[in-house]
Amino acid sequence: MTFDPFGDFKTRGYLRNLANESDRGIIRRLEHSSFTTGLGQAFAELAEARAISYEHVLRTHKTLFEAVYPWAGQDRTQTAPDIAVVKGNVFFAHPADIRTAVDIALRDGCNGEFMTAKPGEVMGYLAYGHPFLDGNGRTIMVIHSVLAQRAGFSIDWASTDKTDYLAALTKELDAPGKGILDEYLQPFIRDPIDYEGLAAAVVLAPGLDGNADGGDGLNRVLGKNSEPAVQAQYEAVVAKRKRIKDK
Repeated sequence: MTFDPFGDFKTRGYLRNLANESDRGIIRRLEHSSFTTGLGQAFAELAEARAISYEHVLRTHKTLFEAVYPWAGQDRTQTAPDIAVVKGNVFFAHPADIRTAVDIALRDGCNGEFMTAKPGEVMGYLAYGHPFLDGNGRTIMVIHSVLAQRAGFSIDWASTDKTDYLAALTKELDAPGKGILDEYLQPFIRDPIDYEGLAAAVVLAPGLDGNADGGDGLNRVLGKNSEPAVQAQYEAVVAKRKRIKDK
């Protein structure tokens, strides 16, 4: 099933991409080219930031994907405020909770002690926020790499296995704060890489070579946020995240 949150796939292609292209294979290649081209600039901009904020997340997405999508850098509160976006059985944050989830991740990630102890939990909250219609996996990996570097370590993404990582991330999303993704990432923790080397390290992560789903996979629209069944699912997901409820 085609992910078509705008309802105009037949006339404007996948997610209104600038090429009006509907072939997902071509889109993946366009995304990968834009991603690799913008990666150095994205890390350079983040290097200048005193503290990483939600605005930096938006800016990073824009830098990485503005060559493909006219809405690059706009989160789901702007692009899809009325629909529920899921992937498989993973239910992402309600648009109203996106910033809260990401802000929690950034606050914890900017705390060196917390980031060192729980890098998987930080990644889990970034992933749960799922700010964008596409490009989330690559964007949050860039942000997470900078948070790790500032905390005094790096993750050897090239040595991770895409299937195992995504399985651990899915479990983290289903059971947040249980240390599931922390445990998976622990064997891949290395000495910190300088900013100039981060781009090369991230590009080597499995699934980001343009021949797969770019690490993001295919989303789908579950329904309108106003539908009672959708609201019930949001409530069930938030119930697992006391930190979201308390905000």
